[in-house]
Amino acid sequence: MNGTQLEFAKTATNSNTSIPVPQVSDYMDFRSYLASFLDYKRKLTASDIRPYNYAAFSAGANIKSPNYLKMIIEGRRNLSGEMVLKFAKALGLNKEATEDFELLVSYGQATDPADRNMFLKKLSEHRVQAKLKSGEIDKKTWEKIPSWAAWVIYAMVDQEGVKYDTKTLKELLRGKASEDEIEQALQSLFSAGELVQDPETGEVRKARALIESAEDVPVALVRKLQAQLMYLGLESLYQDAANEREFGTLTLSLTKQEFEEIKFKLRQMRKQINKDNSIARTSSKGEKVYQLNIQLFPVTNAVNATKDSKPDPSH
Repeated sequence: MNGTQLEFAKTATNSNTSIPVPQVSDYMDFRSYLASFLDYKRKLTASDIRPYNYAAFSAGANIKSPNYLKMIIEGRRNLSGEMVLKFAKALGLNKEATEDFELLVSYGQATDPADRNMFLKKLSEHRVQAKLKSGEIDKKTWEKIPSWAAWVIYAMVDQEGVKYDTKTLKELLRGKASEDEIEQALQSLFSAGELVQDPETGEVRKARALIESAEDVPVALVRKLQAQLMYLGLESLYQDAANEREFGTLTLSLTKQEFEEIKFKLRQMRKQINKDNSIARTSSKGEKVYQLNIQLFPVTNAVNATKDSKPDPSH
């Protein structure tokens, strides 16, 4: 591959207009990303004697079949690990973007829900680290955002008999957090002032809310935390007895107005549960820390949805 192929800058220019280069990190469907890349290359070379096509991509990936990309985009074939790397070469991806593409493909091709959630979690974490490295997410802001382990440890203040040492916390967290993660969580909670410890009695108590201004939290970090918590929920479905958890689902056909009404009711319910729990913990300690995930999301498109409509990326 020559230098021109590798030099995929943020924007490429032809004789008429500037064409944005599709970035793999902006996609949650690797087939859609490949289709966008093909469309971009076609537009870029529209005035050339030999415009870009499926065969040109196959040549760049060192693949014999000229229509292999077409079959992948249409979902008629899947990508093997070897093919992922060949595609990454034809796409002109650097090491970091190739890792993103590998995770995106693994997520897209996984059929087991547990595997899909695992790859989604890894993809989310990879993208956050990439944004931190590039400076898109401020490192100081990142350090202020509690991890899932920090949220649980913070809630443990309201649990009876908790000792705030790494070994005890790891056992209470069922081994789902490493000692390093626990140490980092403790350090962030105490240094930021969310938790304080009495120097004489050793008692730990809450000093202030875990996040004072949720509006300041970057979307990528919110997604990362939510993905982690939902993955814990999936693990609970497989690991905990039915009498230790409550999982229920409803599949409903809604109008936009009905959707907004239910979303409002869920938010009010969450606030009321949190308020009731806070009042209860002023008079007695809890026995365990539980995680309540509330999810309401689309599983179909509207019948009259336009082909070009896209989900709001800000949520």
